Amino acid sequence: MNNQQSVASNQQPFALRTENLVAGYERRVLLRNLFLEVPVPSFVAIVGHNGCGKTTLFRTLTKQLPYEGHIWLAGRELRTTRRPAAEGSLAYLPQRTVVGFPIRVRELVVMGCYRQHSFFSAYSPTDYQSADAALARVGASHLAKQDFTLLSGGEQQLVWLAQLNLQEAPLYLLDEPTQQLDVYYRRRVFDLMQAWVEEQHKTVLCITHDLDNLLALSGYLLNLSAPEPRLEPLTADAVRTAKEFLEASPV
Repeated sequence: MNNQQSVASNQQPFALRTENLVAGYERRVLLRNLFLEVPVPSFVAIVGHNGCGKTTLFRTLTKQLPYEGHIWLAGRELRTTRRPAAEGSLAYLPQRTVVGFPIRVRELVVMGCYRQHSFFSAYSPTDYQSADAALARVGASHLAKQDFTLLSGGEQQLVWLAQLNLQEAPLYLLDEPTQQLDVYYRRRVFDLMQAWVEEQHKTVLCITHDLDNLLALSGYLLNLSAPEPRLEPLTADAVRTAKEFLEASPV
């Protein structure tokens, strides 16, 4: 792709574009020459073996890892963004988020408003109203006054999703959001991600091993274990092919 073609393509309404992306660690490159164009809005399920670069991609997008090549978030080169999450370009829910102290759910959710505040400023009544609305959107209003640390794993994940949604970023990154959840909460989490796309016009990138629950969704599939990873429509055939590939290929 020459420079003129690259600039022209960059004008398209993509939430995320990568060109010749290479990323990984000092002695192991996990992403090599990755080209992506993720439209706005859309849901993308990212699958692959452990160690294929799924979390590495997210750590690169959040500028926790250096990279070679190019990344654009909503048309803006990532290198020109100092802290993409703090600047509102994206919101990120990592795989393991632990709270080791008692805190009411409402107080935890309102922290999603952090970008509008200095470090020592207090949250306003409007912020708390937004937190209440975010809890209502995930169906967790009844948890507002409860101690977060005493909730079940599924309830805790709904709270994290409310906080993520409160950040009002155009691009959401979720790393294994249904891991260790029961069937009921796995379905609820996927339904919420689909609603973000369809109703709020967000773009959602979700790392998952939960391929069976993808069958009810619309969007795209990205298998980072494939020889040449690319976006493909999220169909029953695509899910079946990915599952067969992951079961047959060595980890």
